[in-house]
Amino acid sequence: MKKFRITPVDGGVCAVDGIYAGGVNAGFKKEGFDLGFIRSENEMDVAYLFTTNRFQAAPIKYVLRKGIKKTNFILANSKNANALTGEEGIKDIDEILGFLSSKINTVNPVMSSTGVIGVRLDKEKIKKGIEKFDFNERNSNKFAKAIMTTDSFEKEISFEVEGDFGRFKIGGVAKGAGMINPAMATMLCFITTDADIPQNEMKEILSEINENTFNAISVDGDTSTNDSVFLMTTRKGSYDKEAFKEALREVMQKLALDIVKDGEGATKAVAFVVTGAKDKKEAKIVGKNFTNSLLVKTALFGEDPNWGRIASTVGASGVECDETKLRISFENVFVYDRGNILFDEETEKKAHEIMKKREFKIYVDLGIGNGAFTAYGCDLSYDYVKINAEYRT
Repeated sequence: MKKFRITPVDGGVCAVDGIYAGGVNAGFKKEGFDLGFIRSENEMDVAYLFTTNRFQAAPIKYVLRKGIKKTNFILANSKNANALTGEEGIKDIDEILGFLSSKINTVNPVMSSTGVIGVRLDKEKIKKGIEKFDFNERNSNKFAKAIMTTDSFEKEISFEVEGDFGRFKIGGVAKGAGMINPAMATMLCFITTDADIPQNEMKEILSEINENTFNAISVDGDTSTNDSVFLMTTRKGSYDKEAFKEALREVMQKLALDIVKDGEGATKAVAFVVTGAKDKKEAKIVGKNFTNSLLVKTALFGEDPNWGRIASTVGASGVECDETKLRISFENVFVYDRGNILFDEETEKKAHEIMKKREFKIYVDLGIGNGAFTAYGCDLSYDYVKINAEYRT
């Protein structure tokens, strides 16, 4: 029985006392917010995870070179990734953050960017945007909107956690809809908390929870240059490791699933529940192959319960498998059971009805061992092609 209670509260990243956030229009978008900030009254300990893309964007290189472990300010922009901009891209960040520090006291400020690759930042627009900031604003939603690119809705969540140990709060904001691949999914995510979590546990816990949340989703199989997850704490609250891990999992799981639901042009959000693999590693390989398979994704869009595409993907994944042990079902409708084809007219009709839903699960049991992993993906629609064909226009 859990010894703590997790309760949803309003506020996003600003649910945590002493955290401020906001957004302005700096001129990168025709309308709406495109430059935002998260600020803390006091410096925060920070842990982070970054993209596995070898061409990491300038903001990531900046943080890694500085070896930042504490900060009190996050500056974020959309529409420009500041990636593949070389040393000049890093110098641009230095100049921008220097300007920021002339306007408000900062401790190791961090910049995060998302948008088009291969274009230098417009420093003057950003400086003018900084001058518009109300640094005492507490509006997480404005920040959530400021980091959106092709996103169709803001992604934020916050909780209060109480138990015998005391109380702490946690809140998160994320963006992501395209270039999403389960290798640190393409996204930006910022999580604030006042939990008194030891510094040496922050990265470990963040990595553990990330494995089954952001690393379990895919929209299109592409990994960007800017993927970032930041976990920051003010240490003003209490701490219990079990409670914190569960609360962080709920925050990251909700934001990860929001990204899948908001996949560019997506009409379906699907969980591929893989069990019975040789081990977790092989289960993960199969799950990721499902979420990245164009044939599977187009079948989802067409609401076609073509279980042969599921089976073929398993066989092509390179993991240990046996068609006489394989089981496949759409929710509770079994279509293949250990070599027996159950796909008659009535079964197809039932499976098709399940696939009409916005969200559903496909279960695949390899029948080999105890390895399990759940991967989350979406369909591939006509709109995905349109959105990305017109991305720069």
